[in-house]
Amino acid sequence: MRFFRVSTPGGPTWARDLDGSDLLELIDAAPWDSPRPTGARVALADVALLAPAAPSKIVCVGRNYRAHAAELGNDVPSEPLLFLKPPSALLGHGGTIQLPPESQRVEHEAELAVVLGARLRDARDLAEVRAAVLGLTIANDVTARDLQRRDVQFTRAKGFDTFCPLGPYVRTDLEPDDLAIELRVNGAVRQASRTSAMVFPTLELVATISRIMTLEPGDVVLTGTPEGVGPLAAGDEVEVSIEGLGVLRSGVAARVREA
Repeated sequence: MRFFRVSTPGGPTWARDLDGSDLLELIDAAPWDSPRPTGARVALADVALLAPAAPSKIVCVGRNYRAHAAELGNDVPSEPLLFLKPPSALLGHGGTIQLPPESQRVEHEAELAVVLGARLRDARDLAEVRAAVLGLTIANDVTARDLQRRDVQFTRAKGFDTFCPLGPYVRTDLEPDDLAIELRVNGAVRQASRTSAMVFPTLELVATISRIMTLEPGDVVLTGTPEGVGPLAAGDEVEVSIEGLGVLRSGVAARVREA
């Protein structure tokens, strides 16, 4: 099953695909709230896609690929390095990453993302984690690298509006442990790896996080990025692809502050 979140005249609406086709069936609630079909259907090509989550928080993991830690001159942590992105950073498929004037070095970070479908606290084992996960999607953990180095902690560098592209959909039947992940800028490959190269595997990360903070339905966990991170410039087109999850596309533009 694939779940989408789409823009409609009545506001954001959840939808699911019909047998893998490009026709979406609208549903009356989020996937974790026992939704029912509304009777309406739309063509995927005719709707704008929103980020397929409704998180109270976006929990992220740093330095979870050894080669990425090395390329930034960092040690691999002995336990997961966690930080948060605000939900206001979310950006849907086809949206535009806005480069803030405060930063001279904004970089891409391709990541596998987990969307929770049930409340999870103090997970006892991976079976409990698996039961609480709705599914997987694609993320780009956009980062103002110069601000991250200047601030030491990550809030400002990771938290700008549009700094968390997510989508295009959540897939519910895919195992996370060995998927190809790739990021391209203007068609050129910048990042290419597999999720099997993670230091801390996906479900173990979710279990660890649940022992620190309660995860709610709709919450998102980003699992870290492989090596190859690099700068973005206005006019770029970014594509993140993960095996079985399609392609997440974003434009890039300079942010213009509202008067």
